[in-house]
Amino acid sequence: MTDVLWRGRASLTFSFYAQGVAFALLVTRIPAIQDRYEVSDALLPAFLAAVPILAGAGSVATGWLVKRVPVSRVLRWSQPVVFLSLLGVAAGDRMVELGVSLAAFGLAVGALDASMNMLGVSLQRAYGRSIMLSFHAAYSLGGIFGATLAWVGARLDYALLLSYLPVVVVLMPLAFVGSHWYIDGRQEPEEGGAAAAGSVGFKLLLPLCLVMTFAYIGDSTVSNWSAKYLRDVLGGSPEMATVPYNVYMVTTLLGRSLGDFGVRRFGAVAVVRTGAVVAAGGFAVVAWAPSANIGLLGFTLLGLGLCVLVPQTFAAAGRLSPGASDAAVARLNVFNYVGFLVGSPLVGALGDAWSYRGAMLVPMVLVLVTLVYARSFETGSDRYGGGHERPRTADVGRGSNGL
Repeated sequence: MTDVLWRGRASLTFSFYAQGVAFALLVTRIPAIQDRYEVSDALLPAFLAAVPILAGAGSVATGWLVKRVPVSRVLRWSQPVVFLSLLGVAAGDRMVELGVSLAAFGLAVGALDASMNMLGVSLQRAYGRSIMLSFHAAYSLGGIFGATLAWVGARLDYALLLSYLPVVVVLMPLAFVGSHWYIDGRQEPEEGGAAAAGSVGFKLLLPLCLVMTFAYIGDSTVSNWSAKYLRDVLGGSPEMATVPYNVYMVTTLLGRSLGDFGVRRFGAVAVVRTGAVVAAGGFAVVAWAPSANIGLLGFTLLGLGLCVLVPQTFAAAGRLSPGASDAAVARLNVFNYVGFLVGSPLVGALGDAWSYRGAMLVPMVLVLVTLVYARSFETGSDRYGGGHERPRTADVGRGSNGL
């Protein structure tokens, strides 16, 4: 049983890693994609907004689909669609082809994100200790690798297809083969039978939905505005302006790699509170920074603070009701994309109307609101501190081999 759990965890970790690579390859080559298809600056935001909107739809559809088929099957087939749609973006030459490829990418990413986190929640329950952050650390590592590949491709002026094809050829078959070791967890209703299975209503999930939204507003602020902020507001060089996001990703990887140990030792509530305070401190430093070097310190703090919030929010949703964890994760995942959609336009509008320093205080305040809802992360009787495993809760026979 332990070997089965280990293989399930390793295969899911690779899936998170591969998704990090794929997503980074898309978002870091947006200028090249815009040039290839001659997308105007006015039209580009519409294309970019369509991806998270469709991803939200894909996440909702996954919540419905997993009532009928195993989660592992959804994940197994959605990941190849992500890779193939990435190739579609690179290979097309007409606007309609870009639209179709991005639509497929968005829908598949929503299904992929939801199903990966569903399996992560069920595996954490099987282990009986916090492991959710390690999956998201693999995603961060993949993002760093994908962004590095994109930088190399841009530096050497490679065509998009030449940049994407080797990655897809290597990662897609490996992810598909590894998918046969995914482990589907049993959705065990609590007392109350079928009623309990539907007991995670929106009102109960609302605090976690808000935390997820605020975390992604913070994340999208860093992703979309850190380079411009360091260059235009703090006076950094063009070369230095590329550093904040890399620093943010590296510290995100570091924080997530160590975060599970913090949850096991101090509990999820303490880790979430600490992450929120550190992230808010990072935004405060960025807003106040008198120089680019101090600004980099702020972005470092942001990576260390924000990185724990999203994985722990998924884990908390899974604990609300073991009989409805898949539905809870699917609903919660939608607010990932809500935060992504809101964050960048919000900061941009405030920056233009007021100041970019002042705009950085808004995500700071929103992240601090997490402290109000910190009790929603309480693990209760499932507190992960003993380091033991509970393989009894994993259904290793369902969905791990079938197609």
